[in-house]
Amino acid sequence: MRNEKKDVKKDVSNTDSYIQSLLMSNPLRESTLGEAIRTLQLPLGSRGLDVGCGIGLQTLQLAEAVGPFGHVTGLDVDPEFLIRGREIVKKGGLSERISFQEGDMNNLPFDEGTFDWAWSANCVGYGPWEPIPLLKELVRVVKPGGTVAILAWSSEQSLPGYPLLEARLGATSMGIAPFIRGMESEMHFLRAMGWFIELGLKEPTARAFVGSACAPLCDNLYNALAALIEMRWPRVESELDPEDLTEFQRLCKPESPDFILNLPDYYAFFTESMFWGRVPK
Repeated sequence: MRNEKKDVKKDVSNTDSYIQSLLMSNPLRESTLGEAIRTLQLPLGSRGLDVGCGIGLQTLQLAEAVGPFGHVTGLDVDPEFLIRGREIVKKGGLSERISFQEGDMNNLPFDEGTFDWAWSANCVGYGPWEPIPLLKELVRVVKPGGTVAILAWSSEQSLPGYPLLEARLGATSMGIAPFIRGMESEMHFLRAMGWFIELGLKEPTARAFVGSACAPLCDNLYNALAALIEMRWPRVESELDPEDLTEFQRLCKPESPDFILNLPDYYAFFTESMFWGRVPK
């Protein structure tokens, strides 16, 4: 375990850099997402869909949940993500239980009732798109009685001792994502229960899953938190006043000697919120 300054590697390609950040931050979220998946009690041997699967990190967890006779299809619009996903799945020895397909969440390339369940993390309902048509597409491809679940990052406290700075970062255009100025309040992700009710899904449910980290930080966790901080507030400098900008650069840049993760008493927590329901029979 180390608390000394570390460098977070950045690739030249934006896509490669983002993929690297996903891989590095995964240890922070893996257990929380695993708890959410277990809560769904996906049937062993079932066939499911992971929409917006990215490089397949949650697809792997979903495949483990449905067991050796189950199958998960990961769908994403970015072919580079899918190439990396296939590599990760092959390395994990799950190629027979996971397949990937390029496609658009607005028009899923599957027939009605193809899957026993559908899952989407930080994608459907979490962005500048009209959420109800996207959720309706998930419902369309799931069999009657099957589960539809959407999950997204919903809060964090990762700058202990600096609540004003963290609040101001959270109010920037990137920090408040997936909010958009002028967006109707009903379209915000935390109002997703209403979308499930509007579409007639049975037993609509919501729950927050909490993850935390405290010093001393092992290397994997340190790097995961560093990647998260970099991903959480990109390109916010122009929206900060000079005083906040100075504090942001001092506390949130890994090259700074005062990088927040180097605190010997560091503590942080975050939440992921999941909404789910069953397709009417």
